[in-house]
Amino acid sequence: MEWGQRRILIDCGLFQGFKQLRRRNRKPFPVRPESIDIVLLTHAHLDHSGYLPALIRAGFRGRVLCSPATRELCGLILPDSGHLQGEEAKYAQRKHYSKHKKPLPLYTLKDAEAALEQFETVEFEQPIDLGDGISAEFVPAGHLLGAAQIRLTIDGVGVHFSGDLGHDPDPLMRPPRPFSRADVLICESTYGNRSHPDIDHEAELAPVLKCVFARGGTALVPSFAVGRAQGLMFHVARLMNSGEIPRVPVYLNSPMAIDATDIYHRHHDEHHVSWEDCVAMYEIAKRVNTVNQSKELNTRQGPMIIISASGMLTGGRILHHLVSFGVDRRNAIVLSGLQAGGTRGAALAAGERRLRIFGQDRPIEAEVVQLETFSGHADADEILRWMEAEPPPKMTYLSHGEPVAADTLRRRVAHELGRAVRVPEHLETVRLDSPR
Repeated sequence: MEWGQRRILIDCGLFQGFKQLRRRNRKPFPVRPESIDIVLLTHAHLDHSGYLPALIRAGFRGRVLCSPATRELCGLILPDSGHLQGEEAKYAQRKHYSKHKKPLPLYTLKDAEAALEQFETVEFEQPIDLGDGISAEFVPAGHLLGAAQIRLTIDGVGVHFSGDLGHDPDPLMRPPRPFSRADVLICESTYGNRSHPDIDHEAELAPVLKCVFARGGTALVPSFAVGRAQGLMFHVARLMNSGEIPRVPVYLNSPMAIDATDIYHRHHDEHHVSWEDCVAMYEIAKRVNTVNQSKELNTRQGPMIIISASGMLTGGRILHHLVSFGVDRRNAIVLSGLQAGGTRGAALAAGERRLRIFGQDRPIEAEVVQLETFSGHADADEILRWMEAEPPPKMTYLSHGEPVAADTLRRRVAHELGRAVRVPEHLETVRLDSPR
């Protein structure tokens, strides 16, 4: 967003999924980083925050404003990202499966730690003066602890960024605050072409786990460390305590997810899990902290549950578990959320049974189950209900969705709400005094 002498960036995430998208992470930033005054961060997930260390290393010296919980979660996610990138680059060089003689991470753990020094926290629903007649307000978005919508007022023009909107009902988070009037709306469209099934989370999860345990198998659950892992533990604890599924060992093999669970306890006012359920969620899993503990886990046999990052099988400890457990038909790989195109998770969900892991093609014999109820995103119907506020925006732009999802939602916004709506092009510039 540019106005007068101010240049404001809303979110600064990593491209993920297809290689042609991931290559964008290595290209020069579209504007000079040192020309940006402020970054407003909707939430902590890597596709919204994960490029910040690279931006700051390249010269950005301004403030990063976010909610207190987002700052705490970024304190886990960004150093973890830098650490994993460094470890993966070393592993690729040692095992000789990179095309580069000396593969380098996009940024390092040190870069991530330095980036966190530029973070400042702001409270929800408190106007913030950004200078030059620009004000901002952070509004709860559901979706994730600390997640925000961002309302900007620029010389009297209201611009509303939805951020990632939460699904209602969500196992953890409260629903997003309703949209209020704005001249321009920039809205996510992740689930723009689908509706979540009308089924209880536990009613979907319990039969899957019971079948796996009955055949002596392990349920391997790739999971986002922040949000999804906590929701899964919440429901597993409830199912075991009610006797719906047998008590088997549950392993949380993600140091970041372990620490994030502590943060959920500290920000109890942002979610609707009772204190008793929160304690049960916290206690249900055995924490796997060290690399040696993770390796030892690969020697065990089921029945058991292993929850580990990353959620779309793009990296992390889950890949080592996939190599070990994926070859046994008694086991199941339980996909618990959206699998972005170009990821190993998307390939499995589409029926692929050979995956490229650590430079080798690995066979997958385990059962693959895609859960449909565990998304942290609003579906298309929920987005339409959320944006029904009158008067309508002069223009709505749909972002953050794969092409089919974004265009499907565009048609529904146009036909069902009768509103002007577009899916903008990558790197397109729009004048807000004459939106089109």
